[in-house]
Amino acid sequence: MHMLMPLLQVIVALGLLNVWLVRAGRSTAYRGGGAKTMVEEFAAYGLPDWMRKLVGVLKIGAAIALLAGIWVPVLVAPTALLVSVLMLGALAMHVKIGDPIRKSVPAAIVLALCIVILLGTRAQ
Repeated sequence: MHMLMPLLQVIVALGLLNVWLVRAGRSTAYRGGGAKTMVEEFAAYGLPDWMRKLVGVLKIGAAIALLAGIWVPVLVAPTALLVSVLMLGALAMHVKIGDPIRKSVPAAIVLALCIVILLGTRAQ
């Protein structure tokens, strides 16, 4: 379990950074509605642009905190909890606009990984 937690932290962190920094302006099969970009996706959910910016800052910050948590373990549990809440929000948005379940898979996987991370921090 000791080596699994840092690996999961890296996986979640790199996934968040990929979505928000590398692929934010690109189309993916998992964007809500018919959105092609992150801006369009938040609009499809009926959310204001300031919410997209806030969520972006939270997710990028969380990714950095998960990576830093490898050396500063006190960061891991609150960050995994934050990402879990954000993923629940993402899942709710997909449900809100009637997306097919497959579009929710990445958020569900990240949520599951964060739950494992949270359980792992409790076991230490």
